[in-house]
Amino acid sequence: MIGGSVGGLFAAHLLRKAGWDVAVFERAAGGLGDRGTGIGTRAELFAAMQRAGIAAEDTAGIDVSGRVGLGPDGRIIHQRPLRAVTSAWSRIWRPLRQAWPDECYAVGKTLVGIEQNEENVSAVFDDGSRVGGDLLVGADGLHSTVRAQYLPELAPRDAGYVAWRGLVEADALSPKLAALMLHRMVFGFPDGELMLSIPMPAPRGEEKRACHFVWFRPAAESALAGLCTDAGGKRHGVSIPPPLIRPEPIAAMRAAAERLLPPQFRAVIRMIDEPILQPIYDLETPHMAFGRVAIVGDAAFVARPHVAAGVAKAADDAAALVGALAHDDVAPALRRFEAARVPVGRRIIERARHLGAYLQATQTAEERARSQRHSIPEAVLAETAVLDFLRE
Repeated sequence: MIGGSVGGLFAAHLLRKAGWDVAVFERAAGGLGDRGTGIGTRAELFAAMQRAGIAAEDTAGIDVSGRVGLGPDGRIIHQRPLRAVTSAWSRIWRPLRQAWPDECYAVGKTLVGIEQNEENVSAVFDDGSRVGGDLLVGADGLHSTVRAQYLPELAPRDAGYVAWRGLVEADALSPKLAALMLHRMVFGFPDGELMLSIPMPAPRGEEKRACHFVWFRPAAESALAGLCTDAGGKRHGVSIPPPLIRPEPIAAMRAAAERLLPPQFRAVIRMIDEPILQPIYDLETPHMAFGRVAIVGDAAFVARPHVAAGVAKAADDAAALVGALAHDDVAPALRRFEAARVPVGRRIIERARHLGAYLQATQTAEERARSQRHSIPEAVLAETAVLDFLRE
């Protein structure tokens, strides 16, 4: 297993449960427990954890009672009683990691090559080591080395906007703000933009809630390059670590918040010392199987955040992979897995593009038409982080 994040650990646990001998190789040298923020969940996510024999924390998911939209003056202009359960990325990763044996989880292992034949496959790492087996699964994310081995021309596509993110703990919120933001999703609608806050469990495991905010703002590709350049002039490609974001973009974001956002969101922005900048990308692969190699999760499809499908999709990929392998030899099983999961990934990508089209810095005529359907506040409240379209 290449990649020890949520998708990799889901697949590793389910494969081991099915009788496979599995080793996980993660390129990061440190732990991943503090990564990620709020996530949407589906019943299938917790069902996959149960199938893997993992007991989720009692506070891993919290109830969200509904959704409200705020006008520029902070008054509630729309309401929708759409219940949901949200979680925190760390609340899913930690129990998966804690239940996985340390001797089968190697850190600081960077994949540099894959070699395979009809009988086996080998992973080659930058330290010169080599590990062989019957199956290799790439769960190594947006910048997957496994995917690049077989689809070198495939790259993430800039969506034309970015998200500023942050997390505010419950204790930092006033009672009035806490009553609004810790139990409902809250939306704001600056022209051509979207601001929302999502209740989530506090990341560290205590029985508290937190407010995770996301502000989507148009950004042309040329502007994105500047946003991802640090104070020393180094460009960081498609993302930049929060401590390295230059003061100027942060100051511009804060000034825009004071001009454009409802007062409740302005108050939340003021509480954030170190905001996170997330460039938004689409990634859509034509293949998930390559002989004895498969890719899952974000290594195969990365959708814009509006569908909130990332972790649940990784769990579904893992379950489908193990199900296919139960009925056939590796190569034909992986082909069957690909045939089942590629259409699902494409539907998620398409839906996310529809919902986010109005946020883009530039739009085609088709995307402008989508904007008329999906950008009105009532539609945003009804469609964001709702995956019912997968059952249609």
